[in-house]
Amino acid sequence: MNDTSWGAPRQAGYWGPADGSPAHQGPVPGTAPPGPAYDAHDAQRTRPMPVVPAHGGNQDDDRGAAQPGGTPYRDDTPQPPHQAPRQWPHDTPQTPSSHGTVSQNPEPMPDAPQPAPAPQKKSAGRDLGAAIGVGLGLGAVIVVSLFVVKAVFVGVIAIAVVVGLWELTSRLDERKGIKAPLVPLAVGGAAMVVAGYVRGAEGAWVAMALTTLAILVWRMTEPPEGYLKDVTAGVFAAFYVPFLATFVAMMLTADDGPRRVLTFLVLTVVSDTGAYAVGWRFGRHKLAPRISPGKTREGLLGAVAFAMVAGALCMQFLIDDGAWWQGLLLGLAVAATATLGDLGESMIKRDLGIKDMGTLLPGHGGIMDRLDSLLPTAPVVWLLLVLFVGSA
Repeated sequence: MNDTSWGAPRQAGYWGPADGSPAHQGPVPGTAPPGPAYDAHDAQRTRPMPVVPAHGGNQDDDRGAAQPGGTPYRDDTPQPPHQAPRQWPHDTPQTPSSHGTVSQNPEPMPDAPQPAPAPQKKSAGRDLGAAIGVGLGLGAVIVVSLFVVKAVFVGVIAIAVVVGLWELTSRLDERKGIKAPLVPLAVGGAAMVVAGYVRGAEGAWVAMALTTLAILVWRMTEPPEGYLKDVTAGVFAAFYVPFLATFVAMMLTADDGPRRVLTFLVLTVVSDTGAYAVGWRFGRHKLAPRISPGKTREGLLGAVAFAMVAGALCMQFLIDDGAWWQGLLLGLAVAATATLGDLGESMIKRDLGIKDMGTLLPGHGGIMDRLDSLLPTAPVVWLLLVLFVGSA
């Protein structure tokens, strides 16, 4: 409807002074646009009232303020390109910066510098005192039995074999659920050592075959589930422990048998000691980090050097008709086979997820942890001694 109180008809959206001067289009700043029931005079005297939002928001929030046009807004009006969009106090957490402005994502403060850790000394990883004491005790038992009665030393070998088999089969059962038959292994292993001493290599092979047959038959008394893996592990254990140990008993049959066995033991121990001493002091380059992280190439060189020197001395002064140069070759072979034997058992222990095969020997672990270097070295030393000086 037209408002004629100012003298001239006015269209909606236009207003002007009462004297009839030209009307201005658009709202006047600071005033509310007149509606159908308001004229310009009333609009100038009326201050816009804030509109409280119905959702009961923050009372300090200006989202409910009235705008020219009388409608509440939430920043719906378009902004100029150079002007950043309005932010509301509860939309995004803001942090005032040192310049008085607000930073939405303040950068974290850098951490305080930490003192450098003190360098740690190298550790042997075992009780060295206990290891030395146990080693000396075992050495005394071996030397006494070796040079007093040969048959007693054969018994020592058989006992070591049976204990080693018990440790190996126990770890296989605990870690992998493989139940290698221990009874035929223990009986056949001891018989294998005795047969090798009495009948030589022929007796050792016959005993090995009979032990394998006993393993196959013994496992048939149990359910068939897992039969193949159990008998396979049993045959492996029979070859790995008693059959290789039989070559030590065969060395003993020679006239200078005790000195041959002593040479075999001394070279293996010296090789391990050289590898440990040189590797611990100078080791920098890993030999087989995926199998045995503690072994280094420098340690292998130490094993070779120590074993070759010891081999030359042993062949010259302990073995009948031996020569020092033969000892150099023997020491080199011992260093290689002892290292491979140690890595082989480390591979088994890594597969089983254990550090030691047992706890019977303080500072050493189990019996198998001492036999690891000796077992693969025995047939090599036996063969080289036969080639160098004969079997008599």
